[in-house]
Amino acid sequence: MSAKSTANRFQTFEERANPALVAPRVAALRNQLKSHKLAAFLVPRADAHRGENVPAGDERLAYMTSFTGSAGMAVVALEKAALIVDGRYTLQAPQQTDINTFEIVDLSPTATADWLTKNLKKGDKVGYDGWLHTPKEIAALEKKLSEKGIELVEVHNLVDAIWEDRPAPPTNDIYTLEDSQTGKNAADKLAEIQAKMVEKNADHLVLTLPESTNWLLNIRGSDISNTPVSLGFAIVPQHGVTRFFVQPAKINPVIQAELSDVTVLEPIEELEEALKSMMTDSVWFDDATTPIKLLNIAKSVGATIITDKDPVVIAKARKNPAEIDGMKAAQKSDAIAMAKFLSWLDAEAPKGGLTEIDIVEKLEDCRRESNELLDISFETISGSGPNGAIVHYRVTENTNRTLNPGELMLVDSGGQYRNGTTDITRTMATGDTTAEQRKHFTLVLKGMIALSRVHFHKGATGAHLDALARQFLWNEGLNYLHGTGHGVGALLGVHEGPCGISHVNHNVLEEGNILSNEPGFYLEGEYGIRIENLIMVVPSEKNEKFLKFDTLTYTPIDLRLIEKELMTPDEIEWLNDYHQKCYELIADRLEDDKKEWLKQATRAI
Repeated sequence: MSAKSTANRFQTFEERANPALVAPRVAALRNQLKSHKLAAFLVPRADAHRGENVPAGDERLAYMTSFTGSAGMAVVALEKAALIVDGRYTLQAPQQTDINTFEIVDLSPTATADWLTKNLKKGDKVGYDGWLHTPKEIAALEKKLSEKGIELVEVHNLVDAIWEDRPAPPTNDIYTLEDSQTGKNAADKLAEIQAKMVEKNADHLVLTLPESTNWLLNIRGSDISNTPVSLGFAIVPQHGVTRFFVQPAKINPVIQAELSDVTVLEPIEELEEALKSMMTDSVWFDDATTPIKLLNIAKSVGATIITDKDPVVIAKARKNPAEIDGMKAAQKSDAIAMAKFLSWLDAEAPKGGLTEIDIVEKLEDCRRESNELLDISFETISGSGPNGAIVHYRVTENTNRTLNPGELMLVDSGGQYRNGTTDITRTMATGDTTAEQRKHFTLVLKGMIALSRVHFHKGATGAHLDALARQFLWNEGLNYLHGTGHGVGALLGVHEGPCGISHVNHNVLEEGNILSNEPGFYLEGEYGIRIENLIMVVPSEKNEKFLKFDTLTYTPIDLRLIEKELMTPDEIEWLNDYHQKCYELIADRLEDDKKEWLKQATRAI
């Protein structure tokens, strides 16, 4: 598990969007629609594993629309087309696609169905690829469309039919983790999942999420960028070892021997036949994540279908002591890197001349110094001035701005270290600040502190807590159009279910869950503000029926942007205590000049 050399950076800056390619590709897809007698075709930003990051050959949404965001849906009809995106991408999407070809539509639970029923007529057929949609998605869509007499039809992927030189699936090696890092051996994990299968009376469990299969088998890989997983599909029997279906090139005697206690590796081409063999069996699928293609295969041979949540997802989100220790160690490594980076930025930014790419590269260099970095956990968001207001901004060679002294600088970044995953956002002053900037920053900080300090009853969900982080912005008639927090994996996906903090997340928060805490504020065309720490659910000392959060991230928050008069004594006490811990955690690991910077950056106010 060696990191890449500094000559081969984890993040690149090529411009992936090319709106000029959109119209001819849509025209080619429409020819496919005509030949298949379809009125429209669905192009989700998804692969068969439902991962946030997908292999190059599954970037169909980007191929068709030129939009490179991590979520979205395109609907291409014979005469019109729509690109459906959420609030993170309302600025980015129209900049990247051909808006004469694609109408930009705000995401809602029924956005796709609403657009189709508005633009199609009774008797029309809509095609979809069964590998890229879940049973729950299709059922909801069918219900809406059938009311208008519109039919959904499963077909081979029409984008693939027009995509010349489409990249092949990844075949990178599988590697195993030590039990000391995972906290539990794979055989014990398998036994616990099989016990849940007995309770459900399920003969087989089908796992399709890469984080689930990799956590269960104590393996990792490098099939996709930023998330250290090996792609494959698992069929878990109620008794015996798992069957893990992967690209044949991954199967070798060494890795098979290492995994022989818990799984047998099989070529992915044999997955469908394996499902067809389950004629008299009961098969457990998660209908919110499994490709409908797989469920339909089992259903077609008469298998009894059980639909319920993937049981690994909940087990994986409750970090065990070894995973927690690893995550804390990763956050400490990251805190050292961030201190080095922020002290450098403080010295260089006021001089002028720094570009957004310079800032990304310096931060990666600081993280590499630990010799523990395997990858970045997502592409660094490096937004200077107005680019900071683009929530998921990705700097490219074409968009690269020079940071002007006095502008706000927003950097959202993270690392995949050998022992855990990090995610942190800081917004920095680079010169004189305005009263408006300080007010907005302080309102965001107050929301982050409120969530950091809350004690909550067992059984509470992220939906119960989301407003705590928004309350101070709301009181000023302000808001942000993204969730307040997401789950974070342990050397897995930086965005992990099922828990999160948003008005739509109703999953119960449990001890050992690790989440982000990242309220923000964005003034289009001027600046963005976001402050993000990772927090972990732990028991509350106030009442055995209550829980609270422990903060895991320890990096200074820019004191130059704080309007102290807007803060309460309790908030100031929290901030001063937090900064004292920031100093104590890493000061002895820094050179004298960086240590002096840290001392100033964490001074009490």
